Amino acid sequence: MLNDKIKSSPKKQFLFGTFFLFCFISTAQSFKTIYQDDKNQFKVEELLNGLGVPWGMAFLSSDELIFSQRDGKIGLVNLKIKKLTWLKNRASVYHNGQAGLLDVAVSKDYETTGWIYFTYSKQKNNKSTTALARAKLDKDSLMNWQDLLVSHSLGETNRHYGSRITFDQSGHVFFSIGDRGHRPNAQNLSNHAGTILRLNLDGSVPDDNPFIGQKAVLPEIWTYGHRNPQGLFYDVVKQQLWSIEHGPRGGDEINLILVGKNYGWPVISYGKEYWGPVNVAEDTHKDGMEQPVKYYIPSIAPGSLLVYSGKAFPKWQGNLFSGALKLQHLNQVTLDSGSEAIKEQRLLNDLGERIRCVVESPEGWIYLSTDSGRILRIMPN
Repeated sequence: MLNDKIKSSPKKQFLFGTFFLFCFISTAQSFKTIYQDDKNQFKVEELLNGLGVPWGMAFLSSDELIFSQRDGKIGLVNLKIKKLTWLKNRASVYHNGQAGLLDVAVSKDYETTGWIYFTYSKQKNNKSTTALARAKLDKDSLMNWQDLLVSHSLGETNRHYGSRITFDQSGHVFFSIGDRGHRPNAQNLSNHAGTILRLNLDGSVPDDNPFIGQKAVLPEIWTYGHRNPQGLFYDVVKQQLWSIEHGPRGGDEINLILVGKNYGWPVISYGKEYWGPVNVAEDTHKDGMEQPVKYYIPSIAPGSLLVYSGKAFPKWQGNLFSGALKLQHLNQVTLDSGSEAIKEQRLLNDLGERIRCVVESPEGWIYLSTDSGRILRIMPN
């Protein structure tokens, strides 16, 4: 595994869009840049700007992109006719600090079921937690909203909610939750904080989850010992689950997620305390705790994760792409034929953007969202 130290520089309530608005996407060519890495020449185009923080994105079809904003708004972009619609719905989101509307995703059966999945911060008893929900799109509204799991991760802080969503090919949904700013949570299996969870698509618990029947262990838990995983992706080609998570001051990690494993936080870590050059954990290794496939010192502050599989860039197939918030670039990691990280590149540094979300379109193009309120796409030149 490539554990290289990289030398370059993480009480308001909002109604999910209570109004409906049409507008047209700007087609101005003021932003269009050609880039070259060691494998491809590609161009970056701007589709939208002036948004809030577009936290998650998902393709409903080749022509429709849905995105979530942390402030609770949900946008639907018709790429064919270049139109943006703000959707109406009724659920409320707790938005404060890192809290808000988080990821949006669709499973492989979307065309037949119509379910769209969300994670968001939910307020409860003057505290907040991460919830997984789903709803269906009906014209300009999201209907039949269902909270599938309001997680046992209540906290008074407004940080480390996770939360990304991904799906395997066997009818399961995975989503991540951070330690909620309280480190011991991640080793305590009686709560959901600091874990990756696995559910059936209807929110029920699969009977083959690893901790089923164990006393004082929540049955939804798939893995634990995570700090704040904001990237999660199931690679359907290799049938592997991957995550990327924020370390403290250093120690961001890419992990290959294996069922029932302990990923060590806060007992092991490559990070330092925020207040000084002191190791944040007991050590970097411990028996029974997994090592990352790759770690970053200093932190890049990862915001998402994608295992690329498209035909538009065949030389990138199998590469890991993540948005970097703090160090403001698109991070690319090449794996060998197994799961060893053998190379890293940092793309789009000159954009000066905190890249929040990275997704792949049906054409194999890569779409990015930024904290400055832009949605960009990468296409072959």
